[in-house]
Amino acid sequence: MVARRLLKKFHLDSKYVGLKKANGEEFSVRPNRDGPRPFKALLDVGLARTTTGAKIFGALKGALDGGLNIPHSEQRFYGYDREAKKLDPKKLRSAIYAQHVVEYMRKLADEDPSKYQKQFSRYIAAGITPDKVEDVIRTVHRKIRENPSLIKTVKHRPAKPRRFGTKLKLTRQQREENKLAKKKALNSKLENADE
Repeated sequence: MVARRLLKKFHLDSKYVGLKKANGEEFSVRPNRDGPRPFKALLDVGLARTTTGAKIFGALKGALDGGLNIPHSEQRFYGYDREAKKLDPKKLRSAIYAQHVVEYMRKLADEDPSKYQKQFSRYIAAGITPDKVEDVIRTVHRKIRENPSLIKTVKHRPAKPRRFGTKLKLTRQQREENKLAKKKALNSKLENADE
């Protein structure tokens, strides 16, 4: 999503399409001979651990598939075999389409249905079963490709609760009304005391 938004912002989205369907295979953007070069970015992991299969490299793979030019090595992607010194695209594809989550969902549904109901309650409410997870991810990828722009939605937000030690600001009219109400209450109290 970030790659597609960035390329759209710089009007490079039609020139550098990237992979239309994620398949787990190695992909790098090639510069066009006529026209602008691909957008080059550098991955800064900061203090994150750079172990093979880390989430940051999943984000890197998504940015590469989205059409960005990022210098990298396939050795850090999920599914890389150190002994064979080769990337297994089937393993990487299974991670992209959350097959590990699907296996866990099935295992949990068989072993502990109540825990499954609790842990995957939003999936259940949305009608997402283990068989539909891959289809949902494919749909998300397709919709991102169709329109990567951020669509702002208006959310109803409840009023902020009052914090201790702060007063709400009143208008002048509200203050005057409060004064009159206090005077009336005090006068009625005095009249009742005299009787």
